[in-house]
Amino acid sequence: MFYETHENDHGLRHDPFKALVSPRPIGWIGTLSADGAPNLAPYSYFNAIGDGPKMVMFASDGRKDTVTNVEATGEFSASLASRVHAEKVNASSVNAPAHIDEFQYAGLTAAPGKLIDAPHVREAFAALECKVVDIFSPKTLSGGISDYILVIGQVVGIHIDEAVIKDGRIDMAKAAPLARLGYRDYSDGAATFEMTRPTWDEDG
Repeated sequence: MFYETHENDHGLRHDPFKALVSPRPIGWIGTLSADGAPNLAPYSYFNAIGDGPKMVMFASDGRKDTVTNVEATGEFSASLASRVHAEKVNASSVNAPAHIDEFQYAGLTAAPGKLIDAPHVREAFAALECKVVDIFSPKTLSGGISDYILVIGQVVGIHIDEAVIKDGRIDMAKAAPLARLGYRDYSDGAATFEMTRPTWDEDG
C-alpha cells in the first residue's frame, strides 16, 4: 500500500505513522515552574541527538506546562523508566492543572538535581540533567509552522542506578527501558542481541 500524508487517506482504522516509527524511547520530563511547582510528564517524541556534546530533544504537541516551565527556567530532567514503572509513567501523563504535582500523583519520589533545580524520578534506572539550548517550532512544506514545539537540551549530568550496571556496561535485561509503540502498545528493551560493525576490506 501507499498513501500521501497530506491527505492521510490510508484506509486503515488508525493512522499507522506512530506504529511505523517505533519503538520510541520515553523521556520522563521533570521541570519546575517559575514559582517552583514541580511537574512531570512522559514524552515519546524524545531521543538523543548527539554525544559531542551530549544532547537530547523532546517535542510537545502544543504549549503544555512542560514547555512553559523550560522557557521560564531553562532546564529540565529526562528520567528513563523501566518496564516496572509503566503504570506510573501512564499515571503521570494525566492532563492535570498546572498546580498538580505529578510526582506525588503517580506515587513517585522527586529527587533533587545536582547541577539543575529541576527534579528527576528517583525510581528511574537513569536520569539526565539538561540545560536548554534551543526551543522552536519546525516549519512545514506549505510555509506554515508545526503545532509541535521542540526543546533541545544539553546534558550536563547523568544519574545511573548502579543496579543496572554489569561489567562496565548498562545491562539492558535489568534496565528494561520502556518504549512507546503505536496505538496503545508499549515494549521494553530487555531482549537484546549484539552485532559488530563490519570492517571494510578492499580485497573482498
